[in-house]
Amino acid sequence: MNIIAAVDSNWAIGRKGQLLVRIPNDHKQFRLETMGKVVVYGHKTLETFPQGMPLEGRVNIVLSRTADYQVKGAVTVHSLEQLMKKLGAYPTEDIYVIGGASVYRQMIPYCDVAHITKIDHKYEADAYFPNLEEDSEWELTADSDEQTYFDITYSFLRYERKRKG
Repeated sequence: MNIIAAVDSNWAIGRKGQLLVRIPNDHKQFRLETMGKVVVYGHKTLETFPQGMPLEGRVNIVLSRTADYQVKGAVTVHSLEQLMKKLGAYPTEDIYVIGGASVYRQMIPYCDVAHITKIDHKYEADAYFPNLEEDSEWELTADSDEQTYFDITYSFLRYERKRKG
């Protein structure tokens, strides 16, 4: 399974329910990576999408603790157990966990590849992604050239869970 996020230099991902910054090339990369695939996210993340609608061209699975929460155009599950059962129908390499913070924390143990857009800036934030640089189970396996969007510099990184044995 894959996990995908844009993080700042403190591994922050959001503030007050919103992304820290919007970088068009990051959104393009996200679309390229997830189009035609399965995306898993929480209902608060869904609310940040344009018109609060599921992402087109992908199988959308929303994890929500609210028992009667339903979304047109998405599959809704209400527990990690239900989610894992649903995900069993898809190839693991086609599954992308896309947020938010609590869904990232719950799902990272099941993921083997992390696609990280690392932004060289510290933002004021209240939501964080697990710091893979401090986790000995993960290693950096790819690093793009530094990119620039106005005064923001960032890189596309790929981390992979180390194989045991």
